Amino acid sequence: MRLVLQIFGVLLIISGLFWALQGAGIIMWPASSFMLAQGQWVLYGLITAAIGAVLLWLGRRRTV
Repeated sequence: MRLVLQIFGVLLIISGLFWALQGAGIIMWPASSFMLAQGQWVLYGLITAAIGAVLLWLGRRRTV
């Protein structure tokens, strides 16, 4: 279960940061994406990355 949380957390962090960078207009790929330079996607991406960070932290936590 810990490995699943860690993998899912990393994937959410990567996709969330990608969404945020697309929304900020830093990554302009793919050209047909509806997220390019759309400010709300910065927020959605950062929220997604934060959820991923929490899942990664939960997966890395030591159990007693």
